[in-house]
Amino acid sequence: MAPENTISQIAVNAVKSRINLLDFDEAGLRDFFESIGEKPFRAQQILKWVYHHSETDFSVMTDLGIALREKLNLIAEIKLPEILREQRSADGTVKWLIGFHGGNAVETVYIPEPRRGTLCVSSQVGCALNCSFCSTGAQGFARDLTTGEIIGQVWLAARALGHERNGQRKITNIVMMGMGEPLLNFDAVLPALSLMRNDLGFGFAAKRVTVSTAGLVPGIYRLRESIDVALAVSLHSPVDDVRVELVPLNRKYPIAELMQACRDFVSEKHKRTVTFEYTLIDGVNDHPEQARKLVKLLRTVPSKLNLIPFNPFPGTQYRCSSQDRITRFQEIVMQGGLIATVRKTRGEDIDAACGQLVGKVQDRTKRSERIKIKMAELTP
Repeated sequence: MAPENTISQIAVNAVKSRINLLDFDEAGLRDFFESIGEKPFRAQQILKWVYHHSETDFSVMTDLGIALREKLNLIAEIKLPEILREQRSADGTVKWLIGFHGGNAVETVYIPEPRRGTLCVSSQVGCALNCSFCSTGAQGFARDLTTGEIIGQVWLAARALGHERNGQRKITNIVMMGMGEPLLNFDAVLPALSLMRNDLGFGFAAKRVTVSTAGLVPGIYRLRESIDVALAVSLHSPVDDVRVELVPLNRKYPIAELMQACRDFVSEKHKRTVTFEYTLIDGVNDHPEQARKLVKLLRTVPSKLNLIPFNPFPGTQYRCSSQDRITRFQEIVMQGGLIATVRKTRGEDIDAACGQLVGKVQDRTKRSERIKIKMAELTP
């Protein structure tokens, strides 16, 4: 028999290394239960408890046997991130600062509208892409979020809002448009997307889950082959020289290559449209000639255009386009046959508008090293 202190240490080590079941989608949970000698169908039971009943305590999961509950308490956990701060805007927008281990935090935003409620979710602590017009990129980069930390944002927001209102969901759409580039954290983002889509998870339709990318071409192809969700692309210019200034990733994947990836994404398997995000910046990308070039470029892709007035942040060199220039730009692209809407700025009084999310980034790594590693992982 092992000495008592050894048994105690084993127990302590087991608690320290417990597996967070939030890191698994249904397939991952089935594999987990098989690995511990249990039936795979236990995965469905856990998913229902966690995502349908918002329960994280194994001891109350009464359709699991006592022995299994005791085993799970020893080797596993359902560990959520923590809401550090909540801010509510005068327009109803809600922003949460959500904390993780190591002192890092991200911002998650809920935007209510009359017929929908959109949750903007982060995928990384900071961002490695360093887009010049984005406050998030200016904060540097610390690390990728885990699947549990990504889906945990949705779980916490749903609970904080009261998941349903008058029998209707408060959260009707999820967009991966928060801090970070989702396709640079693909292996953690994909199971989170699966949980958003799965009926045993949050059960959102494909068109209601959107992944936004700055133009990571290999990631777009990988996403297309992996899961049925909507795609949004941060374009911001129809010409390479201006886009390189705004989105340095364009040096690696220029517009022609990006547009081909978008055409391939919506063909056959994904018979929908790509949403192109276009932040209007005074004197940079808001000229009528650029609007006409944008029309010519987007005619080749089933698409809709989301025009976003630039949201200033401390230290930026850019200014928002005037209302007259925004209106003229929209008129030109719509006359050219594009579907174009101007995004209403929401949550500006709590710095929750597009491009303003900053979170709390600790232990930053060099962007160039981080991108080099991730590009190598994505490139066949």
